[in-house]
Amino acid sequence: MRSFSGSVVAFVAVMLALPVAASPFTEAEAQLRGAYGAYRAALFLSNQGKGPETLSALEKFNAAWDGLAAGWGQTPPPQYADDAGLPLTFQTVDGLIESATAQATAGDLAAAHETLEAVRDEVAALHARNGLIGFSDRMNDYHAAMEKVLTTEYSASGAGAAAQLLADARLLDYLATQILTHPAPEADAAEYAPLLAGFVTSVEAFLAAAEGGDVAATLAARGGLKPAYSKLFAKFG
Repeated sequence: MRSFSGSVVAFVAVMLALPVAASPFTEAEAQLRGAYGAYRAALFLSNQGKGPETLSALEKFNAAWDGLAAGWGQTPPPQYADDAGLPLTFQTVDGLIESATAQATAGDLAAAHETLEAVRDEVAALHARNGLIGFSDRMNDYHAAMEKVLTTEYSASGAGAAAQLLADARLLDYLATQILTHPAPEADAAEYAPLLAGFVTSVEAFLAAAEGGDVAATLAARGGLKPAYSKLFAKFG
């Protein structure tokens, strides 16, 4: 992916030039993405320990989610018309919002953050059941692989540590390329290209270090992965 880093802005501009026709399908996904934006804010703010801001974001997410449930309950979008699990998805996320709100109100933001992580899985499962994949799904795929990289004790692999790091770095590079080549719907926003470029650079640095075979340098580069991802996720993920 290294050849992309110097031209992220131009690449995104080309992708955005492709026409997208409005339809009940795309309108529904835009509604879901709007609710998911409020969710991302609550997830990010709870991780930062910001209580009042987390509660405010949760209130917005709850209102947006209730709106989806009311509208789609009457007339499901075409992509979810045959999804028997849709009512359970709404019910499950309602419960997660209620639990997270109670935890945040009690000041336990760490628990609220952990509860909110499950919302990501519910929305991903909704898409997966219906054969859909969007920007947030690709971000979630990367996140899962990144968390594995961040929590792995590579030193336990001994002589195989460098090989394992290289394999994992190549996986992250592949998943990051999927994100790069399928821009977010809001990719025309001024903040998008710089945040995407920072994300791409972090993955490139990790891969380059892994390809060099220096375990210590690769582990040092690993430290740049989460901050760059988190900034892109909080705004557009």
